[in-house]
Amino acid sequence: MRKLRTLSTIVETGVIAVIRAECSGSATRIAEACADGGITALEITFTVPNSAKVIEDVTRRFEGTNVLVGAGTVLDPETARIAILSGARFVVSPALNGDTARLCNRYQIPYLPGAATIRDIIEALESGADLIKVFPGETLDPSFIKAVHGPVPQASLVPTGGVSIENVCSWIQAGAAAVGVGGCLTAGAKTGDYASITRLAAEFVDRVQQAREQCVQ
Repeated sequence: MRKLRTLSTIVETGVIAVIRAECSGSATRIAEACADGGITALEITFTVPNSAKVIEDVTRRFEGTNVLVGAGTVLDPETARIAILSGARFVVSPALNGDTARLCNRYQIPYLPGAATIRDIIEALESGADLIKVFPGETLDPSFIKAVHGPVPQASLVPTGGVSIENVCSWIQAGAAAVGVGGCLTAGAKTGDYASITRLAAEFVDRVQQAREQCVQ
């Protein structure tokens, strides 16, 4: 049930904030700014210094709320295990790692492996992935989602990289289950402008919902 709640929360809001920072303090402030803007899935990447401690601290900060903290840039099962013990509710990788998939499945933690081809996506589905990170999004475009859903309509895809406020609606309308957003959302942290992150987070969430409503009409 916990896994289902995690997946439902990610898809309902439709935005995963991908948090990279040069120090743990900045990563924590970015996470708080994103949550203040309504993003409920916060991916702390393992490129952040002391990332496991950041995951633990941010998880504690949002305990009792609907905000989920996950781990990103997870390359192996050892790192995934550390992340899960630190409180991560989902695990994201740039590419599929079978051992990581098995570990996450064992503990009922959603695993989002990266994929850039039909073959990658099918292998991710066979590994048990419920959501698949389409990566790197910069080299693809929304038409990729539509093309994949021709032969593999059951794939729930989450484009990451290259998703911006200008094109997020196109990704959702093409059939993306959610999107992962990094630098274009969190850039304000470089100048200490965390308020801009909150504003952008709210705009991303709004645009995802608007795009979904337009698809229904």
